[in-house]
Amino acid sequence: MTKKREVEDGMVPEESNTKRQKVMDQSSPSLPPVAFENPLLPLASYDDDEDDEDAGGKGHITEQVINNGGDKEQNGYSSDDEEDADDGRSQGKRNRAIEIRRDCPYLDTVNRQVLDFDFEKFCSVSLTNLNVYACLVCGKYFQGRGPKSHAYTHSLEAGHHVFINLRTEKVYCLPDGYEVIDPSLDDIIHVLNPRFTQEQVKQLDKSRQWSRALDGSDYLPGTVGLNNIKETDFVNVTIQSLMRVTPLRNFFLIPENYQHNRSPLVHRFGELTRKIWHARNFKGQVSPHEFLQAVMKASKKRFRIGAQSDPVEFMSWLLNTLHTELRSSKKGSSIIHRCFQGELEVVKEMHNRSIAEKRENGEDGEHESHNIGMETSRMPFIMLGLDLPPPPLFTDVMEKNIIPQVPLFNILKKFDGDTVTEVVRPRIARMRYRVTKLPKYLILHMRRFTKNNFFMEKNPTLVNFPVKNLELKDYIPLPAPKENEKLRSKYDLIANIVHDGKPGEGSYRVFVQRKSEELWYEMQDLHVSETLPQMVALSETYMQIYEQHQQ
Repeated sequence: MTKKREVEDGMVPEESNTKRQKVMDQSSPSLPPVAFENPLLPLASYDDDEDDEDAGGKGHITEQVINNGGDKEQNGYSSDDEEDADDGRSQGKRNRAIEIRRDCPYLDTVNRQVLDFDFEKFCSVSLTNLNVYACLVCGKYFQGRGPKSHAYTHSLEAGHHVFINLRTEKVYCLPDGYEVIDPSLDDIIHVLNPRFTQEQVKQLDKSRQWSRALDGSDYLPGTVGLNNIKETDFVNVTIQSLMRVTPLRNFFLIPENYQHNRSPLVHRFGELTRKIWHARNFKGQVSPHEFLQAVMKASKKRFRIGAQSDPVEFMSWLLNTLHTELRSSKKGSSIIHRCFQGELEVVKEMHNRSIAEKRENGEDGEHESHNIGMETSRMPFIMLGLDLPPPPLFTDVMEKNIIPQVPLFNILKKFDGDTVTEVVRPRIARMRYRVTKLPKYLILHMRRFTKNNFFMEKNPTLVNFPVKNLELKDYIPLPAPKENEKLRSKYDLIANIVHDGKPGEGSYRVFVQRKSEELWYEMQDLHVSETLPQMVALSETYMQIYEQHQQ
């Protein structure tokens, strides 16, 4: 009778009042609304029921975050969509409210010495790359952060509580599950994903400032060693050379330039570029592991870890592939072509029989004279191949082989429009080449290796070349410049790739110039040392990049 009167008078028992309070808390407008209604939702096991039960107990913390300037997320909570896939069960789940705290007691356990974000972002237990977190205490990668995830289990077993999402760059404390916002973590976020402003990019070639790694060693941003994973020195020397090409480097330092591109190779090359030029790295070297994985996939294992390859072939493949991925249309241009593309006029002389065969295929030669047919065409190029004179077969009077030398200008005569080059494939023909357009960056490679039916030979001829002020117009005919334009035919060397050892084996190293100081550095994988410009020309050069004078 008493209970009935209390209900009629509007007095509700304590137990009923608690239930009503819980229902009101769950329907509070501060929580994100349900994304979609799922009739199976009551039947599904929801991992975060404990969040709802503890909401009352955490109310004072939430209020404190709001009062202390929690302006990032409304009411001290952040709506977390991407973590819904923690355990691979995103179907039928609603958005979760994540508490934000600035006073995590475990931040002093973060160990920056063990953090390495160069390797692939895969969970160390499940080997998946979805929703991966890095433990900031031991450096290992784990998937998810829900109660049944590997990161959650690791936090309980090892007592490691601070984790960062490798995609969203948000930091969480597990097993409590709240997000941590603290300025002391900014350096870790910058190492995970280096960022550059337009102003910082402009100052790169003027800065002479050294950086210091966590182990106390000094390094120069942009002139850092690259880890040789396994016989990947051909990749390292190519990357180090391309890092000297200023427009290419500047393009890839700003991710907004290619944010809509879907090619993993483009994004991995951009990440590697930003890491090499980052001034706040934890260590003085970079491991191109993720880039190599993208290369293996894009080249269908033509270039792979553990198999030595030719840097000339790799450079050609990489530049052409990047151009294909970056261009907006089939005939569109890209940063690759704006830097490296020139044009050649090719005159081909063939016997009439070959011309007749071409006519059968629907092609015409320009004109014929007696038994010789001649055709002229223009073709773009990204690099020019130079032929070395054959080495001497016999020893001198001292019974030692003389190392022959040849000036660069002698072998450049191949492109003067008069020198004839004999080719056998696809048909026997006489070719003459003439440069009709010079690129901003000229890539030359010396054909040192010749392969026959039995083995590969290496030509040891040294090429004598100028490090500065290579004037092409004195040695090869160049097209007249357009009105109000100046003929730019003077080049400076910025990178020189060298092969040491036997053909098919050996190793590669590269000499690069640092513009801010105009000093030369010799780089072989992780080893970086300053060298004299005179030493650059005393080696068996294999590939060079020259930069055009803009004045």
